Amino acid sequence: MATYKEIRGTNIEVLSSDPSNPVEGQVWYNTTSNVLKGQAATAAGAWATGGNLNTARYMGGSSVSGTQSAALFFGGLTVPPVTAVTESYNGTSWTEVNDLGTARYGIGGSGATNTAALAFGGSGNSALTELWGGTNWTEVNDLNTGRQLIQSGGTTTSTLAFSGWNPYRAQTESWNGTNWTEVNDLNEARYYAAGAGVDNTEGLCFGGIDQPGGSKVANTESFNGTNWTEVNNLNATRQAFSGFGSATSALAFGDEPVSAATELWNGTNWTEVADLATARKELAGAGVNNSGGLAISGTAPPYTAITEEWSGAGTLPAGAWTTVNSMNIARQDNTGFGIYTAALTVFGRNPSSTDLSSAETYNGTNWTTINSANTGRKLAAGAGTTTAGLAFAGAVGPAHGSRDDTESYNGTNWTELNDTNLARGYLGGCGTSTAALAIGGLAGPGDRKDETEIWNGTNWTEVNDLNESKYSMGTFGTTTAAIVAGGTTSTGATANSESWNGTNWTEVNNLGTARRYMAGCGTQPAGLVFGGNPLPTGAQKTEEWSGTNWSEQNDLNIAVDRQAGSGTTTNAVSFGGSTPSTTTGTEEWSVPGTLVKSISTD
Repeated sequence: MATYKEIRGTNIEVLSSDPSNPVEGQVWYNTTSNVLKGQAATAAGAWATGGNLNTARYMGGSSVSGTQSAALFFGGLTVPPVTAVTESYNGTSWTEVNDLGTARYGIGGSGATNTAALAFGGSGNSALTELWGGTNWTEVNDLNTGRQLIQSGGTTTSTLAFSGWNPYRAQTESWNGTNWTEVNDLNEARYYAAGAGVDNTEGLCFGGIDQPGGSKVANTESFNGTNWTEVNNLNATRQAFSGFGSATSALAFGDEPVSAATELWNGTNWTEVADLATARKELAGAGVNNSGGLAISGTAPPYTAITEEWSGAGTLPAGAWTTVNSMNIARQDNTGFGIYTAALTVFGRNPSSTDLSSAETYNGTNWTTINSANTGRKLAAGAGTTTAGLAFAGAVGPAHGSRDDTESYNGTNWTELNDTNLARGYLGGCGTSTAALAIGGLAGPGDRKDETEIWNGTNWTEVNDLNESKYSMGTFGTTTAAIVAGGTTSTGATANSESWNGTNWTEVNNLGTARRYMAGCGTQPAGLVFGGNPLPTGAQKTEEWSGTNWSEQNDLNIAVDRQAGSGTTTNAVSFGGSTPSTTTGTEEWSVPGTLVKSISTD
């Protein structure tokens, strides 16, 4: 077997600390943490939350060559009625405009903007074609072969339409702005496929259900203006999914049963890249290449209004979580604050469900036991640093009795200070030891809170409430700019997020994945939330807040909820929690990221 040096031309470096500026492909052994590390490549892209449709639905059509700032979505199913609703996207929000002339679903679409689009085919094996001129839909010449679940690419003057149902279709038609003309068929008749293309001289058809056999396939075909040619397959068979792009630069996403899997086409091969935040099927797409586009609506289930925005290769750095040295005491529902090289955890409950007063600090390598707090508890909030910290409120005992205690930490000892006005656990907290927020929480069984209190270094004062009563949120920021994300409402885990401006809370764009019991860190407008419940969908998730949207990042190595965290969007640490057993586990987040394998020591 070849050695690493024979393969790469160099030995693995042995270092006492990570290099300050590693290059892609560099591998080293860190003798301090006993971890083998390698520098990862730049991310291939990521999905971020966009504005929701006004009408949730699935199997609608889109301006498939549109952009993130100018797209149109029309028709679809809202269960049970078929709809003619049309909505226009401006890069932030969807606006309802004039309806299609004929309501339908399983509809094909093309167009490069939200002011010029084509809608064709659809339910009932329709051949109907309608042209959107920016204000109204107008009927124009029909397809030669009526069908539904049709795929397409192009603009209002140059469109390619292919595949479809009923029955399985291989027919391909070219639109020149006035008429449809039959051109050479696909090699494989199929429906529930996905497609891409920027005009009627090129196209890409991938996946779907084929004939004969009715099997889900991974087959991909490319159109050169005359003929379809089989090219390299998707990595996985797919149906009822979507795509966008061109014959040489495309993206595929979703699947049935529901999936978040995303693949990128570079003109030769498909590569698996970052998943959608929300797994779904029967969705639509819009975009001219694999560098940017939209995933719109679909069935999650149920049918959804969610829009996600794709930012492609090289646009985002690749952050990653690394497993590092564990805490001394296993704890969950613990409190944390600080930065990733100087973090503190206190309180929580151990595997025997005993409330803890013990505390530990992390120096970027190891955890060290420090003086205990005065009152043992769990589900408290924290703010500040390892030399000027604050821990407040929480719960005690099997019944989770609410606490209002506030304690400060000066780097050596804990001191009792004035209590919060409202006793509660499961609350959010952020800020510093002299300027902190206590947000939401649970004061007793079913008693969710929306109250917010501000700490001035001496006393707590009630300020304006959250818009929604909730607890177990991810929280980060300051007393003048904070974010709460997710949590538990009257209906369970939520994706709702709110932003604090120093006076009021305002609802902002949702998390990609609804969850609760996660950790948060950073500032507004740049923070992270990670881990959470329900398992397994939330427990490894990491999402980053940009000030406007949430974007999916690389997962934690171990699924965990009820943990604490601290740091920033470039360097963070997650510690403790439930996996589902109470853990001592610690992971570090860094950007640019490293792919890491832990090595045990004797």
